[in-house]
Amino acid sequence: MDIIDAIHNFVSIDAQLARLFERLQENAELYLIAKQRQKGCDGMGELATLKDEFIYSMDEIILHCKEKGYLFGDASYEIDSIARQICNTHPEK
Repeated sequence: MDIIDAIHNFVSIDAQLARLFERLQENAELYLIAKQRQKGCDGMGELATLKDEFIYSMDEIILHCKEKGYLFGDASYEIDSIARQICNTHPEK
C-alpha cells in the first residue's frame, strides 16, 4: 500500500483529515493544470507557487497522520507522481 492509499483509508473516520485531503486534491489538480499549461518560462512563478502550496498541503497531511498514529517512519514522495496519483486514483471531492 502506498502513502496516498494509506492516508485515504483514514479519511472516512477523521473529519480534519478529510478537509486536509480535499485541499490536497485541489492543490494537486491546480499544480498539474499549471504544469501542463506552462510553456518555456511563462508562468514559472505561478507554477512554483502552486507547487509550494501542494507540497505544504502534503506535508500537513503527513504531519497530521503521524500525530494521529496513521503513518509511521519516513514518508517521502515524488511530487509529480503523487499529484497524478491523487488526481487519478481518488478523484472524488
